[in-house]
Amino acid sequence: MKKQVLFIHCAGVQGPSDGSNPLTAWLIEALGEGYEVIAPRMPDQIEYATWQNQLEVEMDKLTGEVILIGHSLGGTVLAKYLSEASPKIKVKSLHLVASPYWGRDPDWQNEGFTLTNSYHADSLSACPVYIYHTQEDPVVPTAHAEHYLEYFPHATLRALAGQDHYFMEGLPVLAEDMRVISMSS
Repeated sequence: MKKQVLFIHCAGVQGPSDGSNPLTAWLIEALGEGYEVIAPRMPDQIEYATWQNQLEVEMDKLTGEVILIGHSLGGTVLAKYLSEASPKIKVKSLHLVASPYWGRDPDWQNEGFTLTNSYHADSLSACPVYIYHTQEDPVVPTAHAEHYLEYFPHATLRALAGQDHYFMEGLPVLAEDMRVISMSS
């Protein structure tokens, strides 16, 4: 049986060489036949409630264990959703890639995307959480990764060299972490 992966893309244009699509395509190839990567089209409107509704539609289609990946805003949406709800699926692991942490940085204020004070223990307390962020991300400041680490104290931070945000050439450490997690079941 293939391992299910739900990949929630970043905000903005999603085309063959835009947005999260290059990373998604790379991940599908890197993981191979043993994984089913589900990468739904999220709404163009950048509003949490709209993305939450679409996320719930997508999660309702899944069964069993699921690996969750959120790229940039997609990671924010997954983290916020899991901070407020306990999905019916079992979250095998959560991977936040270059995700903004709203509410702490004066330039990143949006109540709709700000996390609640505590996350649902049922959803993530036993779930591995990985945070991937380059040290010179040109879109989301590196401090946001540290904020997520404070929020998820059991998380693993992958502080990466360079200044990538979109990972057009892939993110090998993400695929490797997913393989390791998958082998633990």
